[in-house]
Amino acid sequence: MIDINGMAHVILTVSQFEKARAFYGRLMPALGMKNVFDGSSMCYFVGARTALGIEACAPEHAEERFVQNRVGLHHICLRARSRQDVDAVASLLSEMDATIVRGACEGDWAPGYYYVLFEDPDGIRLEVNFVPGEGVLAQDTSFNPGGDYK
Repeated sequence: MIDINGMAHVILTVSQFEKARAFYGRLMPALGMKNVFDGSSMCYFVGARTALGIEACAPEHAEERFVQNRVGLHHICLRARSRQDVDAVASLLSEMDATIVRGACEGDWAPGYYYVLFEDPDGIRLEVNFVPGEGVLAQDTSFNPGGDYK
């Protein structure tokens, strides 16, 4: 068996690069991620055993926005270490006038699941959650994928 050691990185392609750069430039450092590259069409944040890149889309797609239920990415979820961290993210998002879809609130996906679901300037959905203990890996729980992320 191969034992994966987390997710190395995710690259998001955006149509509103300057707005996304400002959005992620404020959010990611608050989540402990350092901006290690900030170029004219890409920026890249590293920390918390992962990385997130933001890249400008090709010019022919500049008028498009993210559509959650198309083939491809649905949303990205970053794991917090406490409910208080989720609350702090929700507070920061409010200060940033970000679109908060839901939360901070409890969800049914695992016992104690607590999260905030929000959108970046292109409408790409992101989540920050906290799950105590082993979450869906606990012996006495079952995974409930029927949650509403719409």
